[in-house]
Amino acid sequence: MQSEQISQDTLPVPLAGSGEGMRGQGAAGWSLAAVLIAALVVGPILAVGWIALTPGENIWPHLLATALPRYVGNTVVLALGVGALAAAIGAGSAWLVVMYRFPGVRLFEWLLLLPLAIPAYVGAYALADFLDYSGPVQIALREAFGWTSARDYWFPVARSRSMAVLVLAGALYPYVYLLARAAFRELSGGSYEVARALGAGPWAVFWRVGLPLARPAIAAGAAIAMMETVADFGVVDYFGIQTLTLGVFSTWLGAGNAAGAAQIAVVMLAAVGLLLAFEKHSRRRARYFGSARQLRPVVRAPLRGVAAWGASALCAAPFGFGFVLPVAVIGRYALANPDRWFGPGLARALSNTLAVCGIAAVLTVLAAVVMVYGTRLSGRRLPRLLLPLTTLGYAAPGAVLAVGILIPLAALDHRIADGWLALTGTDPGLLLTGSAAAVVLAYLVRFFALAEGAVDGAFGRIPPSLPMAARSLGRSAGRTLGEVYLPLMRGSVASALLLVFVDSVKELPATMLLRPFNFETLATRVHEKASLENLGDAAPAALLVMAVGLAAVALLARTNLRDPA
Repeated sequence: MQSEQISQDTLPVPLAGSGEGMRGQGAAGWSLAAVLIAALVVGPILAVGWIALTPGENIWPHLLATALPRYVGNTVVLALGVGALAAAIGAGSAWLVVMYRFPGVRLFEWLLLLPLAIPAYVGAYALADFLDYSGPVQIALREAFGWTSARDYWFPVARSRSMAVLVLAGALYPYVYLLARAAFRELSGGSYEVARALGAGPWAVFWRVGLPLARPAIAAGAAIAMMETVADFGVVDYFGIQTLTLGVFSTWLGAGNAAGAAQIAVVMLAAVGLLLAFEKHSRRRARYFGSARQLRPVVRAPLRGVAAWGASALCAAPFGFGFVLPVAVIGRYALANPDRWFGPGLARALSNTLAVCGIAAVLTVLAAVVMVYGTRLSGRRLPRLLLPLTTLGYAAPGAVLAVGILIPLAALDHRIADGWLALTGTDPGLLLTGSAAAVVLAYLVRFFALAEGAVDGAFGRIPPSLPMAARSLGRSAGRTLGEVYLPLMRGSVASALLLVFVDSVKELPATMLLRPFNFETLATRVHEKASLENLGDAAPAALLVMAVGLAAVALLARTNLRDPA
């Protein structure tokens, strides 16, 4: 099983080529462009470190004595809880759909991916509404048992840390499921058959054969889930859980201390770095190889009776919690308030979302093409060293990037405005931070790794003889890119555009911090309306966000859930 390759594909780290014999005239310009793009992507992360190390006042003692331990403790508990639960759900459901035949197995194979289309904060709004005192569950209990008030019975608190773990795990377990499923299937079916022939039962085959061999893939998926938990803002803000992300918001916006926010952001970066190190360490010595002969595909063992329906129920539970519940709750509000679909605020948020996320997707993919092509074409050491660093933006939480983008951009904005005022006598205002440009830049930095991974893989699949032939016929590097590479890469480029667009639509913390005054996107509208307990107004925007997410899930299902030949 090629577990090493699976985990590398999870956190996209591009593997640049050497230029395929195409170095020559124009390579220096492409190399310079690659270096500039890398600096643009890595710059905000470096800016966070610089701001944290050069504060106007040192608030570390105050943070350590007051809020920071609470932020760190809540973040660690959430990350560990979500990682463990997501690993259990993802690996368990993947094992069932790969190894056994039961009612609905082929349907569950892709239904289990659908929670990826639901932003975690939407799931939090739905769960809180479903379990609150005025929700259908408690209403049904009071009617069934004759209770008249909350003092008559005990019920779990809907907005708590344990519920946040459930919501986040329900939204993030598909990362583990997708990787674990691929890992279980890449092992030859003969390995499982040998274990059974030696007397191992179903549990023993899972614990002694499947789980150890899939451990790197499961660890990689759990690490992604934990990083997304560290970066989450919507769930923890709605549930009132003080984590590092919420600390950045409260320190910056509440206390007006940008340096303190940067210092908390550095702690978040350190936490993400530890998770990345954990993911790499988990597969450090994991080297599993299949036979040189064609692998025997895994044959699903039939389940009957209670076992068959039990497997169906186990697969239906995470799908129901992570997808059906949010869609049902939000859909009920949308149907009950049809007039909210025609509100001017929703139309404006939709147009802002399409414009900003569309521009960000195009610029991100264009920058990725130039970056990868320039690195391959020049073959110089500096671009090749910078290329892996550009993937750090994907691991950096949106709140961290917002700190590293807004403060330097604001300083640059003021310099531009002062210079223009001195030259012309007119004040142009804030051109960058006063518009959506900062939001577009945040999306570019945050999701550059997604586009870069797709583009780099597409470049690697093109035979070197084709561009070499074009160059030998007198085509320049730019014309070779446009006439040879891009036509052959259009499928991968389209996929990259879709993935970046979808993730930009769902991004909340960076948008909240960087958007100009009175600028709404679908994500910010959902959060603001839900925070005011107005799910009726939030429902249409939430459904639109989920519909966009389904497009990305459909792409994943198409490319990753094909049965082996």
